[in-house]
Amino acid sequence: MRKLLSLPLIVAWGVLGLHGQSLGPGGTHMILDDFRSEVSLIGTAWEGFTDQVMGGRSEMSILRVPNPEGPYLSMRGKVSLERNGGFIQVRLKLSETGKPVDLSSYQGIRLTVRGEGKGYYIFLRTAQTLFPWKFYKAAIPVSTDWSTVDLPWSAFGPGDYGRVNPLKVEALKSLAITAYGEEFDARIDVKEVGLY
Repeated sequence: MRKLLSLPLIVAWGVLGLHGQSLGPGGTHMILDDFRSEVSLIGTAWEGFTDQVMGGRSEMSILRVPNPEGPYLSMRGKVSLERNGGFIQVRLKLSETGKPVDLSSYQGIRLTVRGEGKGYYIFLRTAQTLFPWKFYKAAIPVSTDWSTVDLPWSAFGPGDYGRVNPLKVEALKSLAITAYGEEFDARIDVKEVGLY
């Protein structure tokens, strides 16, 4: 039986302190979430967003799916560009306090993922991206089979809305798995999210 995640739509983004804190040991693979619990392994919960927070029409559902080979997060939805929309996402804060964390001892994000189509991204936000439309993004390549994808920090470029400063890996606040930028029926499953 599938279990529906409790993921509230969040409208406001907080402006918090700029001092980084460390997140786990450096230089090794660290799992942030393997979806075996209601909260991530770092103590924070995934939050669901769609472009409806700004008047868009995209829709999504998010499930934590039990599986003999390990549970996974499944995000499904219809991404619509109507009314200046164009995204659905689940976001994970990297700190329970909301303060930025220093991930500079890691090389990037590692995902175990599968999906259909294209248009999937990791969005990163830092202490410097104070507005909702400011973020860094890297494309997630997917196939219908499970695969491990490494996204180095160098793969993350600015989002599509204005200029941002270079990515400060020592001041990261959140990451989001996003279906974005084009009209399509999104289906992406994530078995593990971590750092390498």
